[in-house]
Amino acid sequence: MHETLSLPIGLAGPLLLFGTLIGAGSSLNSARLIRRFTTGPVVMVSCALTGIGLLLIANAPAVGWLWLAAGVMGLGAGAVDAGLNGFVAKHYEGRHMSWLHACWGVGATGGPFILAAALTTSHEGWRVGYLVIGGVQITLAIVFLATLPLWRRVPERTLAKLKASGAGKEQDVAPPSMAANSTAGKLSASIFAIYVGAEVAAGLWIATFLVEARGASPAMAGVCATAYYASITLGRILSGLVVDKWGNRVTISRGLWLALVGAVLLAMPTSVPVAGGSLVLIGLGIAAVYPGLMHEVPRRFRTEDVQTVIGRQNSAAYIGGAIVPLIAGGLVQEVSVLFVPAILLLGVVATKLAIRRLDQLT
Repeated sequence: MHETLSLPIGLAGPLLLFGTLIGAGSSLNSARLIRRFTTGPVVMVSCALTGIGLLLIANAPAVGWLWLAAGVMGLGAGAVDAGLNGFVAKHYEGRHMSWLHACWGVGATGGPFILAAALTTSHEGWRVGYLVIGGVQITLAIVFLATLPLWRRVPERTLAKLKASGAGKEQDVAPPSMAANSTAGKLSASIFAIYVGAEVAAGLWIATFLVEARGASPAMAGVCATAYYASITLGRILSGLVVDKWGNRVTISRGLWLALVGAVLLAMPTSVPVAGGSLVLIGLGIAAVYPGLMHEVPRRFRTEDVQTVIGRQNSAAYIGGAIVPLIAGGLVQEVSVLFVPAILLLGVVATKLAIRRLDQLT
């Protein structure tokens, strides 16, 4: 039996920030690790680390153990994210990258359901939830261990198979010459900080906005917030059906136009159903940004710099997802809840303009 663990008020935020920063550092170092050990072993060990971190939370005898768990999970999560994105970008087509990130949405939805179900069992039911999820991660690490030889058998996409933007057929394209430390490399990372920061901030504060500014009931606001994230997952499934025909760049551009329409509608004084519909448009529209930009890296940058760029993009996503919501929270609480749609609109516009500039550079 475990003693009851009481989490001090205000500690959850610092723990999340600590784990996020560790994950950002892990992503930055992923290229070095993968060059030395290859992707398969790095992903396997990283997955095991996240599982160990979850099991540490499930069995934590004191609050101090949660800091250790957050650090271990951050180490694993950052490397596995960068490793999988790099491997899929170099070896698979755009639809596979889109569906990989759609599966993230499925997991992000399933995890809270497992914890919610576990909490109904007892006051300490959250331990059971973390135990179950940690067990799943350890099982996945064992699967990666058993399939390590398969990672070496997957051929990289040849230059001829790298799709030109908007093209539905293979083309002869010049080898990318852009370096990771170029202006384009720095811009590509900045885009992820902007995009992920706005996406996460909106997800965290959209329910508050709907209740306070649109008069929605808490239950309806929760449904709309869920629809926002569900539409991102659906959008990635759908974009996987067209991305290999349209190309990453066209798919992203068309999606952001749809998201822009949704963001403008959300900022207008409309009814709750219209606001909910606008959130769905935003989710569908931004769905292709993350997987599309990741998958496009081998077309933009030198082969030897691909994993470095992806690691930096992933690291920037962690940092943006931690810092922007904090700033947004301060603005919402201290100034006005109307900053929520403003942040989304600004995020969509800034992302579109920055991607347009990146496309020009590469």
